[in-house]
Amino acid sequence: MMTMSTVQSTGDSNATRVSAIENSGWGRSFTFYQPRNAAFWVYVLLVTTGVFQFFSMLASSAGAYGEAIGLSVVLFSAYGAAFWWFTHHIDRYARQPAKLIVVAFLWGSFAATWGMAAHANDAILALYAKIFGQAWAADWGAGLAAPFTEETAKGLGLVLLIALASRFVRTAFDGFILGAFIGLGFQLFEDVVYALNSAGSQFGANQIDAAMTTIVMRMVVGVAAHTLYSAIFCAGLVYLLGRPAEPRRLGRGIALMATAMLLHGLWDSAAALAQGSALMFPLLFVLIVVALVLVLRVFRLTVPRERQFLHDILAPEAEHGVITGDELTAVCGNHKARRAFRRSAGTRADRKRNGYVLEATADLADALAYSRGNNTDRVEFARSEVARIRSGRPSIKA
Repeated sequence: MMTMSTVQSTGDSNATRVSAIENSGWGRSFTFYQPRNAAFWVYVLLVTTGVFQFFSMLASSAGAYGEAIGLSVVLFSAYGAAFWWFTHHIDRYARQPAKLIVVAFLWGSFAATWGMAAHANDAILALYAKIFGQAWAADWGAGLAAPFTEETAKGLGLVLLIALASRFVRTAFDGFILGAFIGLGFQLFEDVVYALNSAGSQFGANQIDAAMTTIVMRMVVGVAAHTLYSAIFCAGLVYLLGRPAEPRRLGRGIALMATAMLLHGLWDSAAALAQGSALMFPLLFVLIVVALVLVLRVFRLTVPRERQFLHDILAPEAEHGVITGDELTAVCGNHKARRAFRRSAGTRADRKRNGYVLEATADLADALAYSRGNNTDRVEFARSEVARIRSGRPSIKA
């Protein structure tokens, strides 16, 4: 028999679930076409400008360096797909809509790069050369221009996304994920141009070999480049601005944004810092390690709020026995908690099944978010899948 306290507890947990779905924006639909929103037209104008400039650049060089362009596009596309998969994989909580992720990627690919940063960099480098001389500008100009122009251009993209999709950019983790996709677009399309420039280094002779050297180098060092800088910068930007589900933390926001620009500046100044010595590659290695450590710390800093949303959405399912307490703890925990849950089973088959149970539980949370916490056919199916997988029963085929 259900007591009054049980009814109240269930009602409270359901109210908490609805609040979590509302605050996280999970399950909402995103509409890009917003003709009455000025942010939409700013976005379209700058992305269109960047597209025109980028493809005009490629078209002018395609006749002489078509092979190098084709090779770089294919290889960087594959490289970018791996980054895309990984970044999407870690967004396992209040997942961003695919359409919004594409919008973020396109901003970084065209608007931030060719529509904004390229012009600002050229202007600042020309100013540095006039004031400090060509040699100084060649050594230090990039490190004292790009971190400010490029991170600002990428950050402006997040500001526009907030204006276009305020229901989705609710936490610093949302800024972290969308910033990563903005940075990924910036990195890939910048790398294509780097490969193109290398192809012309020998007046077109051995263009494939020349471009391949640059492509490999950019892939190796790209693990700690624009994707990471933008993730850190945009997480800080959300802290700086504050959002409905993320209280404003001015100091933390400024610190993260400054950290991203500092990493960027040190990277672009590595050659000048090494002064042509053998310290160049050790310095780059240290910068890569530091960047990876910092982005991991920022991930751990921003993700707890997302895990709390997931917990609040799934807690009523644990109360009703749909999922177990251990499953709830594991799916809302970090990778160590999920690994411990998988390994808690005896046999290898049982461990694999535990992993599938966690995936089905995450799908249940997704279904609940899209239904706004209501019981729908999709939700009931997701619940039955958790039970089926846990019991080891085969799926029912139509």
